[in-house]
Amino acid sequence: MTARDDVLARIAAAQRTASPPDLPYGGIERDYRRSSDRNHDQLVARLVDRLIDYKAFVRRCPPTDLPAEVTRAVEARRLRSVAVPADLDPEWLTGLDDVTVRPDDADDRLTAAELDKIDGVITSCAVAVAETGTLILDGSAGTGSRLVTLIPDYHLCIVLPDRIVADVPQAIARLDPTRPLTMISGPSATSDIELNRVEGVHGPRTLEVIIVE
Repeated sequence: MTARDDVLARIAAAQRTASPPDLPYGGIERDYRRSSDRNHDQLVARLVDRLIDYKAFVRRCPPTDLPAEVTRAVEARRLRSVAVPADLDPEWLTGLDDVTVRPDDADDRLTAAELDKIDGVITSCAVAVAETGTLILDGSAGTGSRLVTLIPDYHLCIVLPDRIVADVPQAIARLDPTRPLTMISGPSATSDIELNRVEGVHGPRTLEVIIVE
């Protein structure tokens, strides 16, 4: 028996001892919280609180004002070019007449070099987790490829009302684990040994979120 076999055998034995064999999921208890009694307004308030705590910028608007709000966000940053998933709702971009919009299509992907010259990216999200302030992109319609959201310095993410859930278990239940999941909790950042925060390390330096209500 190798050391690896010995370690795995001990783990398996510990699981059999700690959990009754008649439990589902291989005998592992799953009694964590899976539902929430918060209503939609309370979930939005929690999501906004978490996003601001992570140093993201937050805008809120009704569905009818979304194109104008996207335009205001882009103009406020003085962006000259943006990348968007090719399947992003074109109605959201109707006010960007003076901005170069570069679609990223599955059959014609923008390269890292091209994305490096683009000022920002606009996407939607698959799920937004209120409790953790996490935006999850999965490559589905409007969320874009992983590369397109990691290279530009600015990311504008649009959160639709039906995409907001209370916590991580609810989010995982909605997602397809075989898809490429990107989880974003605030702008890209890290801290050095003295806890000095550095932003823009492995993704956008600025994250802005429009919550549609």
